Amino acid sequence: MTITQVGAPSGARRLPSTGAPAGLVDAFRRPLRDLRISITDRCNFRCVYCMPKTVFGRDYAFLDRDELLTFEEITRIARVSAAHGVHKIRLTGGEPLLRRGIEELIGMLAELRTPEGAPLEIALTTNGAALGVKAAALKAAGLTRVTVSLDSLDDELFQRMNDVRFPVSRVLAGIDAAHEAGLAPIRLNMVVKRGLNDQEILDMARHFKGTPYTLRFIEYMDVGNTNGWSLDEVVPSAEVVSRIHEVFPLEPVGAVVPGETAQRWRYVDGGGEIGVISSVTNAFCGTCNRARISTEGKLFTCLFASDGHDLRALLRGGATDDELSAAMAAIWGARDDRYSEERASLTPELRASRKHVEMSYIGG
Repeated sequence: MTITQVGAPSGARRLPSTGAPAGLVDAFRRPLRDLRISITDRCNFRCVYCMPKTVFGRDYAFLDRDELLTFEEITRIARVSAAHGVHKIRLTGGEPLLRRGIEELIGMLAELRTPEGAPLEIALTTNGAALGVKAAALKAAGLTRVTVSLDSLDDELFQRMNDVRFPVSRVLAGIDAAHEAGLAPIRLNMVVKRGLNDQEILDMARHFKGTPYTLRFIEYMDVGNTNGWSLDEVVPSAEVVSRIHEVFPLEPVGAVVPGETAQRWRYVDGGGEIGVISSVTNAFCGTCNRARISTEGKLFTCLFASDGHDLRALLRGGATDDELSAAMAAIWGARDDRYSEERASLTPELRASRKHVEMSYIGG
């Protein structure tokens, strides 16, 4: 397969070096290493920061099945991406476990290899609702690791946040089932919103300290235009770490691989570690190596992008793998996204006027 590489345009601003080996890079020399693929636009939760029950007073209009990428099309994009240097595929949604036959897709992706012959890492982000009944089959199909969104341990608050009255006990049981099935490591993501669930920070840390699970705290982000984001509702990661450190002393841990989104902290007494993802207060655009594929096959080069590039049209229009490869290389080569770095310089009015793809559409 021919891999077309597009270099940085003359005079392009250079972000800090990622330390990554040479390969397909964008305008700021950031490599493509991580591909996140949304396999369904549907979700059985209606979390207020992601997919509220209504959008500007209207119910969600979901895609017809023939508009979704098929498993074969997803695998083809993943195969071309692997040739470009992608080492990790993360399946997202909506809620990916709602996609019928997901185990078959995971099996197809698990057969792919990097140019060096190594298997790809196949990960999944889920709300955990169906994890209890799916975990063993997912592991058998070839899933490598799982991340579960979990915003509270308080059942009343958890049900209010998911807005469908789903009990937290079933998510916790699903997490344990994933561990028993051998899916490891398991990460738990908590989106922290001031005045809603920030009082849960210490309880969450206490509950998962000393367990096999890594808890990560995510700053509330202005993804999309429907969640009513306000900077006043952001709890800075530094504050999260400080609150936990006062009770359970922490010390920093260095990154394992370039491009990690989370800053890692471990408990001094050996009780495991936590992570914080600081997209608002400590942007990591300079090492961002992630691309995203939407449910109907659009390639987005940033979580905060407004528009994507239609790969489905190429796939269904008879494009060869070389043509698909060249198109993806050109898109990535022209990438100059760094919204999280730019956010602080924008006025609230300008931030509000910018169109962003919705979190539920692109999978986070």
